[in-house]
Amino acid sequence: MFAYTVRRLITGIPILLASSFISFWLASISADPVRAKFEGRSPPPPASTIAAEHHRMRMDEGYFKQYWDWLWGLLRHGDFGPSAVSSNISIGQGVGHASLVTLRLVSCAMIIALVLAVVTGVVSAYRQYSKLDYTLTFVGFLFLAMPTFWIAGLLKEWAINFNDAVEPSLGSRPLKVTFASSNPLPPGFFAKVGDYAGHLVLPTISLALITYAAWSRFQRASMLEVLNSDYIRLARAKGLAPRRVMIRHALRTALIPMTTVSALTIATIIGGAVVTETVFQWRGMGAFLVEAINAGDRYAMLAWMLVAGAFVIIGNIVADLLYAVLDPRIRYE
Repeated sequence: MFAYTVRRLITGIPILLASSFISFWLASISADPVRAKFEGRSPPPPASTIAAEHHRMRMDEGYFKQYWDWLWGLLRHGDFGPSAVSSNISIGQGVGHASLVTLRLVSCAMIIALVLAVVTGVVSAYRQYSKLDYTLTFVGFLFLAMPTFWIAGLLKEWAINFNDAVEPSLGSRPLKVTFASSNPLPPGFFAKVGDYAGHLVLPTISLALITYAAWSRFQRASMLEVLNSDYIRLARAKGLAPRRVMIRHALRTALIPMTTVSALTIATIIGGAVVTETVFQWRGMGAFLVEAINAGDRYAMLAWMLVAGAFVIIGNIVADLLYAVLDPRIRYE
Protein backbone atom coordinates (compact mmCIF):
# COMPACT_ATOMS: atom_id res chain seq x y z
CA MET A 1 0.00 0.00 0.00
CA PHE A 2 2.93 2.35 0.66
CA ALA A 3 4.22 1.86 -2.89
CA TYR A 4 0.74 2.54 -4.27
CA THR A 5 0.49 5.77 -2.26
CA VAL A 6 3.86 6.95 -3.57
CA ARG A 7 2.82 6.17 -7.15
CA ARG A 8 -0.40 8.14 -6.73
CA LEU A 9 1.48 11.10 -5.33
CA ILE A 10 3.88 11.01 -8.28
CA THR A 11 1.04 10.83 -10.81
CA GLY A 12 -0.49 13.90 -9.15
CA ILE A 13 2.54 16.01 -10.05
CA PRO A 14 1.77 16.22 -13.81
CA ILE A 15 -1.83 17.17 -12.96
CA LEU A 16 -0.63 20.06 -10.81
CA LEU A 17 1.84 21.16 -13.48
CA ALA A 18 -0.80 21.14 -16.21
CA SER A 19 -3.22 23.03 -13.98
CA SER A 20 -0.58 25.60 -13.07
CA PHE A 21 0.31 26.13 -16.74
CA ILE A 22 -3.31 26.76 -17.71
CA SER A 23 -3.93 28.94 -14.64
CA PHE A 24 -0.79 30.97 -15.33
CA TRP A 25 -1.90 31.56 -18.90
CA LEU A 26 -5.42 32.60 -17.88
CA ALA A 27 -4.07 34.94 -15.19
CA SER A 28 -1.58 36.52 -17.58
CA ILE A 29 -4.24 37.41 -20.17
CA SER A 30 -6.97 38.45 -17.75
CA ALA A 31 -5.23 40.90 -15.44
CA ASP A 32 -2.40 43.40 -15.34
CA PRO A 33 -1.32 43.76 -11.69
CA VAL A 34 0.90 46.75 -12.46
CA ARG A 35 -1.93 48.70 -14.06
CA ALA A 36 -4.25 47.77 -11.20
CA LYS A 37 -1.66 48.98 -8.70
CA PHE A 38 -1.06 52.41 -10.26
CA GLU A 39 -4.47 53.05 -11.81
CA GLY A 40 -6.18 56.20 -10.59
CA ARG A 41 -3.10 57.77 -9.01
CA SER A 42 -2.67 61.49 -9.42
CA PRO A 43 -0.20 62.45 -10.66
CA PRO A 44 0.46 59.22 -12.60
CA PRO A 45 3.78 57.51 -11.85
CA PRO A 46 6.64 58.01 -14.32
CA ALA A 47 7.25 55.46 -17.04
CA SER A 48 10.47 54.33 -15.33
CA THR A 49 8.54 53.33 -12.19
CA ILE A 50 6.04 51.32 -14.23
CA ALA A 51 8.87 49.64 -16.15
CA ALA A 52 10.66 48.77 -12.90
CA GLU A 53 7.47 47.24 -11.50
CA HIS A 54 6.98 45.22 -14.69
CA HIS A 55 10.53 43.93 -14.29
CA ARG A 56 9.99 43.03 -10.62
CA MET A 57 6.83 41.13 -11.58
CA ARG A 58 8.78 39.40 -14.42
CA MET A 59 6.29 40.74 -16.96
CA ASP A 60 8.89 42.11 -19.35
CA GLU A 61 9.65 38.61 -20.67
CA GLY A 62 7.81 36.12 -22.85
CA TYR A 63 5.04 33.99 -21.43
CA PHE A 64 6.96 30.71 -21.47
CA LYS A 65 10.01 32.39 -19.93
CA GLN A 66 7.82 33.84 -17.15
CA TYR A 67 6.27 30.46 -16.43
CA TRP A 68 9.62 28.66 -16.45
CA ASP A 69 11.21 31.21 -14.08
CA TRP A 70 8.25 30.85 -11.72
CA LEU A 71 8.34 27.05 -11.85
CA TRP A 72 12.11 26.85 -11.39
CA GLY A 73 12.01 29.25 -8.46
CA LEU A 74 9.24 27.22 -6.84
CA LEU A 75 11.01 23.89 -7.26
CA ARG A 76 14.45 25.15 -6.28
CA HIS A 77 13.74 27.66 -3.52
CA GLY A 78 10.04 27.23 -2.68
CA ASP A 79 9.47 30.75 -4.01
CA PHE A 80 5.93 31.35 -5.24
CA GLY A 81 6.96 34.53 -7.02
CA PRO A 82 6.80 38.27 -6.28
CA SER A 83 3.62 39.73 -4.82
CA ALA A 84 1.81 42.37 -6.84
CA VAL A 85 0.91 44.24 -3.65
CA SER A 86 4.39 44.80 -2.21
CA SER A 87 7.90 43.46 -2.51
CA ASN A 88 7.93 42.90 1.28
CA ILE A 89 5.05 40.39 1.21
CA SER A 90 5.86 36.67 0.99
CA ILE A 91 3.24 34.74 -0.97
CA GLY A 92 4.51 31.46 0.47
CA GLN A 93 4.00 32.57 4.06
CA GLY A 94 0.61 34.06 3.24
CA VAL A 95 -0.77 30.96 1.50
CA GLY A 96 0.73 28.72 4.19
CA HIS A 97 -1.08 30.53 6.99
CA ALA A 98 -4.30 30.78 4.97
CA SER A 99 -4.27 27.08 4.08
CA LEU A 100 -3.95 26.08 7.75
CA VAL A 101 -6.95 28.23 8.63
CA THR A 102 -9.03 26.78 5.80
CA LEU A 103 -7.90 23.22 6.52
CA ARG A 104 -9.17 23.60 10.06
CA LEU A 105 -12.59 24.64 8.80
CA VAL A 106 -12.85 22.14 5.94
CA SER A 107 -11.73 19.12 7.98
CA CYS A 108 -14.19 19.83 10.82
CA ALA A 109 -17.04 20.49 8.37
CA MET A 110 -16.34 17.29 6.42
CA ILE A 111 -16.29 15.15 9.57
CA ILE A 112 -19.59 16.57 10.82
CA ALA A 113 -21.18 16.37 7.36
CA LEU A 114 -20.03 12.77 6.92
CA VAL A 115 -21.44 11.68 10.28
CA LEU A 116 -24.77 13.43 9.64
CA ALA A 117 -25.00 12.07 6.10
CA VAL A 118 -24.30 8.47 7.13
CA VAL A 119 -26.72 8.55 10.07
CA THR A 120 -29.60 10.20 8.21
CA GLY A 121 -28.98 8.17 5.05
CA VAL A 122 -29.03 4.86 6.90
CA VAL A 123 -32.09 5.78 8.95
CA SER A 124 -33.97 6.96 5.86
CA ALA A 125 -33.14 3.78 3.97
CA TYR A 126 -34.05 1.50 6.88
CA ARG A 127 -37.34 3.38 7.45
CA GLN A 128 -38.10 3.86 3.77
CA TYR A 129 -41.33 5.74 2.98
CA SER A 130 -42.04 6.35 6.66
CA LYS A 131 -42.79 9.76 8.17
CA LEU A 132 -39.22 9.91 9.45
CA ASP A 133 -37.89 9.22 5.96
CA TYR A 134 -40.05 11.96 4.47
CA THR A 135 -38.98 14.40 7.20
CA LEU A 136 -35.28 13.72 6.73
CA THR A 137 -35.68 13.94 2.96
CA PHE A 138 -37.43 17.30 3.26
CA VAL A 139 -34.73 18.67 5.58
CA GLY A 140 -32.00 17.42 3.27
CA PHE A 141 -33.52 19.05 0.19
CA LEU A 142 -34.14 22.24 2.18
CA PHE A 143 -30.46 22.64 3.04
CA LEU A 144 -29.48 21.51 -0.45
CA ALA A 145 -31.51 24.37 -1.96
CA MET A 146 -29.91 27.00 0.30
CA PRO A 147 -26.96 28.94 -1.18
CA THR A 148 -23.83 28.84 0.96
CA PHE A 149 -23.67 32.60 1.47
CA TRP A 150 -27.35 32.74 2.46
CA ILE A 151 -27.26 30.10 5.18
CA ALA A 152 -23.96 31.55 6.47
CA GLY A 153 -25.53 34.99 6.59
CA LEU A 154 -28.59 33.66 8.42
CA LEU A 155 -26.43 31.93 11.03
CA LYS A 156 -24.35 35.07 11.52
CA GLU A 157 -27.43 37.28 11.91
CA TRP A 158 -29.00 34.82 14.36
CA ALA A 159 -25.79 34.64 16.39
CA ILE A 160 -25.58 38.43 16.62
CA ASN A 161 -29.18 38.64 17.87
CA PHE A 162 -28.54 35.80 20.33
CA ASN A 163 -25.45 37.53 21.69
CA ASP A 164 -27.36 40.80 22.10
CA ALA A 165 -30.09 38.95 24.02
CA VAL A 166 -27.84 37.07 26.47
CA GLU A 167 -25.06 39.62 26.95
CA PRO A 168 -26.84 41.58 29.73
CA SER A 169 -27.27 38.43 31.84
CA LEU A 170 -24.03 36.60 30.98
CA GLY A 171 -21.77 39.62 30.69
CA SER A 172 -20.18 38.21 27.52
CA ARG A 173 -20.99 37.28 23.93
CA PRO A 174 -20.71 33.45 23.74
CA LEU A 175 -20.98 33.03 19.95
CA LYS A 176 -18.05 34.24 17.83
CA VAL A 177 -19.27 35.72 14.56
CA THR A 178 -16.07 37.14 13.03
CA PHE A 179 -12.48 36.06 12.48
CA ALA A 180 -10.85 32.66 12.98
CA SER A 181 -9.47 33.52 16.43
CA SER A 182 -9.26 36.32 18.95
CA ASN A 183 -6.54 38.92 18.73
CA PRO A 184 -4.63 38.55 20.95
CA LEU A 185 -5.14 34.91 21.80
CA PRO A 186 -5.84 34.13 25.47
CA PRO A 187 -2.87 32.70 27.43
CA GLY A 188 -2.69 28.98 28.05
CA PHE A 189 -3.00 25.97 25.75
CA PHE A 190 -6.56 25.01 26.66
CA ALA A 191 -7.72 28.62 26.49
CA LYS A 192 -6.32 28.90 22.96
CA VAL A 193 -7.96 25.63 21.89
CA GLY A 194 -11.26 26.84 23.34
CA ASP A 195 -10.93 30.12 21.48
CA TYR A 196 -10.29 28.37 18.17
CA ALA A 197 -13.24 26.02 18.80
CA GLY A 198 -15.56 28.91 19.63
CA HIS A 199 -14.75 30.66 16.37
CA LEU A 200 -15.17 27.37 14.46
CA VAL A 201 -18.77 26.69 15.50
CA LEU A 202 -20.79 28.88 13.14
CA PRO A 203 -18.65 28.56 9.96
CA THR A 204 -18.41 24.79 10.45
CA ILE A 205 -22.18 24.41 10.88
CA SER A 206 -22.79 26.55 7.80
CA LEU A 207 -20.44 24.53 5.58
CA ALA A 208 -21.40 21.16 7.05
CA LEU A 209 -25.15 21.60 6.53
CA ILE A 210 -24.76 22.33 2.84
CA THR A 211 -22.38 19.39 2.38
CA TYR A 212 -24.33 16.85 4.42
CA ALA A 213 -27.54 17.55 2.50
CA ALA A 214 -26.08 16.25 -0.77
CA TRP A 215 -24.15 13.39 0.80
CA SER A 216 -27.17 12.07 2.70
CA ARG A 217 -29.05 11.48 -0.56
CA PHE A 218 -26.17 9.40 -1.93
CA GLN A 219 -25.92 7.46 1.31
CA ARG A 220 -29.64 6.70 1.30
CA ALA A 221 -29.58 5.47 -2.30
CA SER A 222 -26.49 3.35 -1.66
CA MET A 223 -27.98 1.85 1.49
CA LEU A 224 -31.24 0.98 -0.26
CA GLU A 225 -29.35 -0.81 -3.03
CA VAL A 226 -27.37 -2.84 -0.50
CA LEU A 227 -30.43 -3.71 1.62
CA ASN A 228 -32.15 -5.14 -1.44
CA SER A 229 -29.16 -7.27 -2.45
CA ASP A 230 -29.15 -11.05 -2.29
CA TYR A 231 -26.47 -11.46 0.35
CA ILE A 232 -28.39 -9.23 2.79
CA ARG A 233 -31.51 -11.33 2.24
CA LEU A 234 -29.40 -14.42 2.90
CA ALA A 235 -28.01 -12.94 6.12
CA ARG A 236 -31.51 -12.18 7.31
CA ALA A 237 -32.69 -15.68 6.35
CA LYS A 238 -29.90 -17.15 8.48
CA GLY A 239 -31.40 -15.40 11.47
CA LEU A 240 -28.63 -12.86 12.06
CA ALA A 241 -29.53 -9.99 14.35
CA PRO A 242 -30.88 -6.97 12.42
CA ARG A 243 -28.30 -4.67 14.01
CA ARG A 244 -25.44 -6.93 12.90
CA VAL A 245 -26.87 -7.13 9.38
CA MET A 246 -27.17 -3.35 9.18
CA ILE A 247 -23.81 -2.35 10.63
CA ARG A 248 -21.42 -5.17 9.80
CA HIS A 249 -22.74 -6.23 6.39
CA ALA A 250 -24.89 -3.50 4.84
CA LEU A 251 -23.31 -0.28 6.11
CA ARG A 252 -19.73 -1.30 5.34
CA THR A 253 -20.61 -1.97 1.70
CA ALA A 254 -22.81 1.12 1.39
CA LEU A 255 -19.96 3.36 2.56
CA ILE A 256 -17.88 2.61 -0.55
CA PRO A 257 -19.90 4.86 -2.92
CA MET A 258 -20.04 7.47 -0.16
CA THR A 259 -16.26 7.49 -0.01
CA THR A 260 -16.10 8.17 -3.74
CA VAL A 261 -18.64 11.00 -3.54
CA SER A 262 -16.89 12.70 -0.62
CA ALA A 263 -13.55 12.58 -2.43
CA LEU A 264 -14.99 14.00 -5.63
CA THR A 265 -16.66 16.91 -3.83
CA ILE A 266 -13.57 18.15 -1.99
CA ALA A 267 -13.12 20.88 -4.60
CA THR A 268 -16.75 21.95 -4.10
CA ILE A 269 -16.25 22.08 -0.33
CA ILE A 270 -13.17 24.27 -0.75
CA GLY A 271 -15.23 26.57 -2.98
CA GLY A 272 -17.92 26.71 -0.31
CA ALA A 273 -15.24 27.49 2.29
CA VAL A 274 -14.22 30.53 0.24
CA VAL A 275 -17.75 31.93 0.53
CA THR A 276 -18.14 30.95 4.19
CA GLU A 277 -14.83 32.56 5.15
CA THR A 278 -15.85 35.75 3.38
CA VAL A 279 -19.11 35.97 5.35
CA PHE A 280 -17.42 35.34 8.71
CA GLN A 281 -14.34 37.44 7.83
CA TRP A 282 -11.81 34.63 8.19
CA ARG A 283 -8.30 35.22 6.92
CA GLY A 284 -8.14 31.88 5.15
CA MET A 285 -7.90 30.71 1.57
CA GLY A 286 -11.10 32.57 0.72
CA ALA A 287 -9.77 36.00 1.68
CA PHE A 288 -6.41 35.13 0.13
CA LEU A 289 -8.04 34.32 -3.23
CA VAL A 290 -10.35 37.35 -3.22
CA GLU A 291 -7.46 39.72 -2.49
CA ALA A 292 -5.33 38.06 -5.18
CA ILE A 293 -8.09 38.44 -7.77
CA ASN A 294 -8.76 42.09 -6.85
CA ALA A 295 -5.05 42.89 -7.13
CA GLY A 296 -4.60 40.82 -10.30
CA ASP A 297 -1.81 38.99 -8.46
CA ARG A 298 -1.13 36.04 -10.77
CA TYR A 299 1.46 34.43 -8.50
CA ALA A 300 -0.86 34.53 -5.49
CA MET A 301 -3.65 32.99 -7.57
CA LEU A 302 -1.23 30.28 -8.69
CA ALA A 303 -0.27 29.58 -5.09
CA TRP A 304 -3.95 29.22 -4.17
CA MET A 305 -4.54 26.87 -7.08
CA LEU A 306 -1.58 24.67 -6.17
CA VAL A 307 -2.64 24.34 -2.53
CA ALA A 308 -6.27 23.66 -3.45
CA GLY A 309 -5.17 21.13 -6.07
CA ALA A 310 -2.94 19.40 -3.52
CA PHE A 311 -5.91 19.13 -1.14
CA VAL A 312 -8.01 17.50 -3.87
CA ILE A 313 -5.29 15.04 -4.90
CA ILE A 314 -4.54 14.02 -1.31
CA GLY A 315 -8.25 13.62 -0.60
CA ASN A 316 -8.66 11.29 -3.56
CA ILE A 317 -5.65 9.23 -2.47
CA VAL A 318 -7.10 8.88 1.02
CA ALA A 319 -10.40 7.75 -0.53
CA ASP A 320 -8.61 5.10 -2.58
CA LEU A 321 -6.88 3.79 0.53
CA LEU A 322 -10.18 3.66 2.40
CA TYR A 323 -11.56 1.34 -0.28
CA ALA A 324 -9.19 -1.35 0.94
CA VAL A 325 -10.40 -0.84 4.51
CA LEU A 326 -14.09 -1.05 3.58
CA ASP A 327 -13.79 -3.83 1.00
CA PRO A 328 -11.39 -6.69 1.89
CA ARG A 329 -11.41 -7.82 -1.74
CA ILE A 330 -9.44 -4.72 -2.73
CA ARG A 331 -5.68 -4.94 -2.32
CA TYR A 332 -3.04 -2.48 -3.49
CA GLU A 333 0.23 -4.16 -4.33
